[in-house]
Amino acid sequence: MESLLQQLTRGNALFLIIILGIGGSFQTGYHNTGLSSPSPHIQRFINSSWYDRYEEPPPLQTITMIWSLIVSMYAVGGLFGALSIKLVSGKLGRKKAMIANSFIAIVAAGIMLMSKGAKSYEMIIVARILYGYSAALGSSTHSMYLGEIAPRKFRGMVTLTSATFLSLGKLSGQFFGLSEILGGEELWNIVLCVPAFFSVVHVLVLPFLPEAPRYLFIEKGDDKACKKALQSLWGQGDYKQEMEEMLAEQAAIEAAPPKSPLQLLRHRTVRLQLITMCTIYCCNQLSGMSAVSIFSFDIFLESGIPRDKIRYVTLGLGLAEILTSISCGLLLIEKTGRRPLFWGGYGAMSATWVLVTVALNLKDSSYWVPYITASLIILFIIFFGGGPAAGTATLENEIFIQSDRSAAFVLTGILRWMMFAVMGLVFPFLINALNSYCFVLFACTCLMGCLYTFFLLPETKGKTLLEISNEFKAITVCGKSFIGEKSVETKF
Repeated sequence: MESLLQQLTRGNALFLIIILGIGGSFQTGYHNTGLSSPSPHIQRFINSSWYDRYEEPPPLQTITMIWSLIVSMYAVGGLFGALSIKLVSGKLGRKKAMIANSFIAIVAAGIMLMSKGAKSYEMIIVARILYGYSAALGSSTHSMYLGEIAPRKFRGMVTLTSATFLSLGKLSGQFFGLSEILGGEELWNIVLCVPAFFSVVHVLVLPFLPEAPRYLFIEKGDDKACKKALQSLWGQGDYKQEMEEMLAEQAAIEAAPPKSPLQLLRHRTVRLQLITMCTIYCCNQLSGMSAVSIFSFDIFLESGIPRDKIRYVTLGLGLAEILTSISCGLLLIEKTGRRPLFWGGYGAMSATWVLVTVALNLKDSSYWVPYITASLIILFIIFFGGGPAAGTATLENEIFIQSDRSAAFVLTGILRWMMFAVMGLVFPFLINALNSYCFVLFACTCLMGCLYTFFLLPETKGKTLLEISNEFKAITVCGKSFIGEKSVETKF
């Protein structure tokens, strides 16, 4: 850790990481949790706006439909944002793409802020679509940017900061949503605009910081600008090792030109990498973490926590996630490697959900049992934040070379937002139909993630991107390679 801190303070790397964080995954985290607290106020706003417009109260189904649109359009915007990752980040570069994305977030906040005065729930829906688009594009570009500025020995810790800022965003959404802060009925539109302040800072400061060195060297072919960017970020030096690694990757790209998302899907040499990331993202989204973030109020109400205490227990979840991300993740990712974070984290999460199911079935046996349930869910957050959440962003940057990375982010982004939308739509029905036993499904998903990453995921710590790519090519299942006979002969 000391060497990382010394390296970060030699140049502008630490400052860039912070600026990227507040304009990137922080925004996603905030909007994932920020809608929870003001939800009853927004539903009353829909009712009053309808009455002012039509001079009659709206049908209950109409309010439910409009509210469902406000919730779900965020994921729809996220899907469009994921589809545009390769186009925007490729055409504009990582830095300009992040700046443009922050402008979109600011416009969305302006629409949200004016919606109350205009008495227009349609404006809320439009703002949520733009928020979703900005969140998807910003978080993926943020992760790519981090992966392309980091030297190999610090790559895990640097890319992990995207998960840390995501957790910080979630905590901020829960904190500002408290009734004592901005969670009152008069301020619901303001609490949904708080991230715009950070977007403004991002737009003002990022132009003065360097572009991603790997993008400059590999995609733009500007070795002088690349070296200058490395020196600006990490201090003076010749960075011969980093430049040689980029040169080798550039030679590999000349043999395998950049691919579109559809071409990447059909390409056998990266099939196992895509399967791996798709499996991990599915396990992350269907592990129960999304359900805890979106429906924490319903989960704790079902567990027996008093209604007036739920908001503060939820705030404890956010604190647990960010503390785990900062402490456990940063300490473990470069010591233990990536694999143990995945299989160990998923295994512990699976066991925790089994215990939660048992505790929920015993909730009426004593007054203290609901608090055991809350403690177990906080423990689940700790295992997730210090395990799969810590390793996902790092792994996605490491297992795809530069020419494949943008297309891979498009595909995984689409999957992630589809899973987010599915969980948002399905979980209320699951908890009504299965009650406490719905968490057994989450336990099974986590167990699947544990088994997959234990048996098939190679360790990527301390290796070049080409070495990692070759390790994936060497993996066989039942004696068969994923890349086929023709691709086995292909060498980077």
